[in-house]
Amino acid sequence: MAVLVGKQAPDFTAQFVMPDNSFQESSLSAYRGKYVVLFFYPLDFTFVCPSEIIAFDNRIAEFKERGCEVLGVSVDSHFTHSAWRNTAVENGGIGAVQFPLVADLTKSIASDYDVLTGDGAVAYRGLFLIDKEGKVRHQIVNDLPLGRSVDEALRMVDALQFHEQHGEVCPANWSKGKAGMKPNAAGVASYLKDNASSL
Repeated sequence: MAVLVGKQAPDFTAQFVMPDNSFQESSLSAYRGKYVVLFFYPLDFTFVCPSEIIAFDNRIAEFKERGCEVLGVSVDSHFTHSAWRNTAVENGGIGAVQFPLVADLTKSIASDYDVLTGDGAVAYRGLFLIDKEGKVRHQIVNDLPLGRSVDEALRMVDALQFHEQHGEVCPANWSKGKAGMKPNAAGVASYLKDNASSL
């Protein structure tokens, strides 16, 4: 599986199902200048997937506060995305989620991000944090049964923004409001002196 961290995120143009349930041809590059959490999930109308999408939707305001857009992608058509949005949560649907779902029926986007399963049927649970310049700064890929943590996705956005704003690095278990570390020997020593026992 390819490591895309440090590289430009592969651009794509596709059909997006927008928060108002309209169809719109758009692209990743249309989001340049914003942070983007791009996440892949296997299929609409499945099991772990709606829990993840609803979990992201429940926290969408926190991503927006950080200037970060969320995009979900699967190998379904935009028509299937729309039908899933129009299915009530209590019936296994996702409701009117507040971020776009991207149709990847040809599997070209999942292929470019190297998240297709071995048989090429669907995408693994890949997540990519893309900075304002379009560069991938973080990625994780989970196997199909393993749902992701929205808390961790937000933590990574916070960590990237902290580093960009302060020039410091984020040690293990860092979260917003905690001390960073100056990226030199003295900074490491100072940080560990104060924090090693609580890591």
